Amino acid sequence: MKKTKKHGILWNATCNSRNDKIDAQEKTSPPLLTVPQDFRLPEPLVMDCGRVLKEVNIRFETAGTLNADRSNAVLVTHALSGDAHVCGRHTPEDRKPGWWDEMIGPGKMVDTDKYFVICSNVIGGCSGSTGPLSIDPDTGRPYHMNFPVTTVADMVRAQKQLIDHLGIKKLLAVLGGSMGGMQVLQWAVDYPEMMRAVIPIATACQFSPQNIAFDWVAREAIKADPNWNGGDYTEDNVPARGLAAARMLAHITYLSEESMSRKFGRALQNKEQPDSYEYDFDFDFAVESYLQHQGQRFVERFDANSYFYITRATDYFDLTAATGGDLAEALKNVRAAFLVVSFSSDWLFPTSQSKRIVDALLQNRKEVSFCEIKSGYGHDAFLLEVGTLGRMIRDFLQHQQEVNYD
Repeated sequence: MKKTKKHGILWNATCNSRNDKIDAQEKTSPPLLTVPQDFRLPEPLVMDCGRVLKEVNIRFETAGTLNADRSNAVLVTHALSGDAHVCGRHTPEDRKPGWWDEMIGPGKMVDTDKYFVICSNVIGGCSGSTGPLSIDPDTGRPYHMNFPVTTVADMVRAQKQLIDHLGIKKLLAVLGGSMGGMQVLQWAVDYPEMMRAVIPIATACQFSPQNIAFDWVAREAIKADPNWNGGDYTEDNVPARGLAAARMLAHITYLSEESMSRKFGRALQNKEQPDSYEYDFDFDFAVESYLQHQGQRFVERFDANSYFYITRATDYFDLTAATGGDLAEALKNVRAAFLVVSFSSDWLFPTSQSKRIVDALLQNRKEVSFCEIKSGYGHDAFLLEVGTLGRMIRDFLQHQQEVNYD
């Protein structure tokens, strides 16, 4: 007998991390190979800023097989610095898998033996989808900072055309964390008939003033780099120092005091003389060296102008903008079942912001499940707490497949 959909909260819990107990099947699954694909939108994309974006390309990847009635599709939305490569490897020789490979794949928490997983790079990005590095068809030159200012709703509008192109009438679920969670919420509001379930993780219904402030400082750091040149830089002369500084600032917000203390403490970088300061302004502490490394790695894979556009999209994100701050009113027409997840040490998107979403859904008698996971990883927990978070997602997706919505 199939379960019947019910209104109201299913469960509300605080869960402890269990990352050390991942099923043996998940550890021994064969390698998954994925192929980057491109979809050119058939029509220009009308943006929220009023401009029209022409010849829009969406870079995407899929894993698993779409079933006969096309009912097993799961859209995964990425965070600020993510891309379409969510799982698997592009070749057997690839050393680095997709950014959520521990979560998604054959026999894993989001099992690609059961589900057809889709992930696309957002517009405004720099990993294959149309963004500031793309050629403006009107000028024949890269857009740079002439690219239209982008919103999360613009990103979702483009994703919707991709899903239509794939012939999927209704997604089983849309899930993602951080900026990915914003896209999840936008999907639920803009296309309420398009999915059975949504899973917004470590996110909020609007960007906080504190987070807007962090984004502003990060962009100012890029602007201060003389190589930025108003965004009109070349591939050989990028604003590397400014972008690295922006990434270091952002990376601090992804961690927690507990995780930084546990990982670095006040340890010095010089292991040969662990108790001796250098008495200069080069990095002395291990945490400084770590941030320097993170900044350098980011410069190697990300575009500074894309950083402007994507952070501005998060700044502008506010589901309540059209309802005068009334989130319940903004969510009144959603149809999907919700699984909302937060993390106890996440101060970038604290649990209070997730609870606000839950409360608004309950006011509308929507189906919602909520859990705060006890974790010391900070905001990065949505990428690292694979065991606990993954089991929730696995069970929730299974439940949605069993529910009779007729």
